[in-house]
Formats: sequence, C-alpha cells, structure tokens
Amino acid sequence: MADKLLMVMVNTDPANPQELGAPFFQATVAAAMDFEVEVVLTARAGELAKKGVAEKMHVMPGSPKSVYDFIKDAHEAGVKFFVCTPTLELWDVDKDGLIPEISDVVGGAYVIEQAMDDDVVTFTY
Repeated sequence: MADKLLMVMVNTDPANPQELGAPFFQATVAAAMDFEVEVVLTARAGELAKKGVAEKMHVMPGSPKSVYDFIKDAHEAGVKFFVCTPTLELWDVDKDGLIPEISDVVGGAYVIEQAMDDDVVTFTY
C-alpha cells in the first residue's frame, strides 16, 4: 500500500454532470493502485450524497451508467466517502437520507487537518 492518502475534494456543481465522472474515476484508479483514498463531497456536490440524486444523473446523455454507478465503483474499489456537515442542512437531509456509501459526516476541521498533512495529496474538482 502507498504511504500517502489521496483526498479528493468534490464540489463540482451537479448541474454539470459531465464534470462528475473524473473525480470518481480517478479515485477508483488510485484505490486500485493500493492508495488509501477518501472523497469528501462538499457544497453543491454534497447533493450527490442524498439518496436518489446521483442515480438520476449521467455523465453523458444516453449513457446507461449513472453518476451513482461511478460512486459505487469507487466504493467497491475501497474508496471511503464523506460528506461535509453543512451539506446535511443545505440539502435538508439527515444521515438516514444519505447513500450507503457515505462512511461519515465530517466538518471543516477534518478537511483542513487532512489537507495540511504532509502525507496527504489533495485533488479538488
């Protein structure tokens, strides 16, 4: 296993689903390469953590693969998913309303602490 954690910060607006494939695909590839990978859904992208949302979005029109399929692929590869605390209020959802791939709800302090760690590489989308 690699020594570094890859933290993927996703705050892409779900109104642009064509931009949502890359972060989840790259997280999946990194996990397949034995990196520890965490995806944190923040801001507008936090809506993807709400049950029923990502299932209705497709990176390409007409594609049978939904954004949720990308999330499930990443999760199956070992990626851990988190959603930031303000997202719950923003999207009027509680923990029971989140997709099962979400490991936990984290706050800003967690994100800053991880991003500042020398053993963490952070990608943002």
